[in-house]
Amino acid sequence: MHTKDPETAIGGRSGRFPSTQWSAIISLRDGNPDREVALESLIRMYWKPVYKYLRIRWRKSNEDAKDLTQSFFARLIEKDFIRTYDPSISRFRTFLRTCLDGFASNELKAANARKRGGAFRFESLDFHQAEAEVRNSPPTPEECFEREWIRSLFSLTLEELRARLEETGRKTHYLIFEKYDIERSSEEKLSYDDLAVEFGIPVSAVTNYLSFARREFRKIALTKLREITGSESEYRSEARRVFGARVD
Repeated sequence: MHTKDPETAIGGRSGRFPSTQWSAIISLRDGNPDREVALESLIRMYWKPVYKYLRIRWRKSNEDAKDLTQSFFARLIEKDFIRTYDPSISRFRTFLRTCLDGFASNELKAANARKRGGAFRFESLDFHQAEAEVRNSPPTPEECFEREWIRSLFSLTLEELRARLEETGRKTHYLIFEKYDIERSSEEKLSYDDLAVEFGIPVSAVTNYLSFARREFRKIALTKLREITGSESEYRSEARRVFGARVD
């Protein structure tokens, strides 16, 4: 899959922020009944940035980084560290990376003995794929962590977009979006006319399908971004960074 620049304008740079106020971070800090759902959202978004950071910043082997990644999230859950997060002091991802540094420096000897996670299952985490991606990581651990959380955001958004469009009979919408906005390289001269011929639809339909899929992608991504930010100001700041979004 062709990975576009994190500042990509998929869906355009205009549009309103989603109206939902749900945040996994706030739910975890406040002891919300949706705690398990919140934890799942947090782990899905941040496990790969954590793994790659451990591999690069702390020079851990593949196996050690796997163990430490699982132990780190288990420790966050067990000790309820997220309750100490203050969004007025830092972004959540900065807070999480600080916790990770502290964990890695103080708990390495006991890391392999802490693979607990209660009801949370780590077996589904694709460490093999993550390891392959480490070879193409940015030069610094901080850049790797920053880029990887955006990659995770986009990956989870694409997964949901595909399911949503297929469930509503719009599979062609997704295939056109994937081919034009995701898989196409900057050198490839793929046009709307080419897509119209390939899918047997008018050029106007290609335009409409792309526009619809981009809007849905943007809405899903912003909703997921809301889940992993701890305040309204952090959410808006992160949305501007990723999409250039603004409040109308």
